[in-house]
Amino acid sequence: MRRPIVLEPVPYLPIVKDLVVDLTDFFRKYEVIKPYLISKTPPPPTERLQSPEDRALIDEAAKCILCGACTTGCPSNWSDPGYLGPAALLKAYRFIFDSRDEGAAERLNVLDDQHGLWRCHTIFNCVDVCPKEINVTFHISKLKMRAALRET
Repeated sequence: MRRPIVLEPVPYLPIVKDLVVDLTDFFRKYEVIKPYLISKTPPPPTERLQSPEDRALIDEAAKCILCGACTTGCPSNWSDPGYLGPAALLKAYRFIFDSRDEGAAERLNVLDDQHGLWRCHTIFNCVDVCPKEINVTFHISKLKMRAALRET
């Protein structure tokens, strides 16, 4: 006997109507981490090149489609409305570990607080629900190491 298919709005987000949810807060938290390449040096005459090894560090994180499944599936997000959430942290990883980016210090300052990196309790719900099979928890752990080892 097959179980019926149930369609529901994405959990833990305000419902606008029917299956439509309000993603305003999700994207506000995403924008806090400055999800773009920060460069303080003048652009080169051609593109900003990156070695295959450097690209491999961010390949998996760059696959994120910002669906929000990891954030809405995260118990830390359920209990702390101020938590940035796994999606924002993963995007921060993507830029902090990008060899062409020069904004790691300012991003780490944003992440290194009570509603940032340290709110992740390594529960792995984000990994379980990710449709792109990204190991979000691994990347957040790498961010925690980077934050803990940086000079203040």
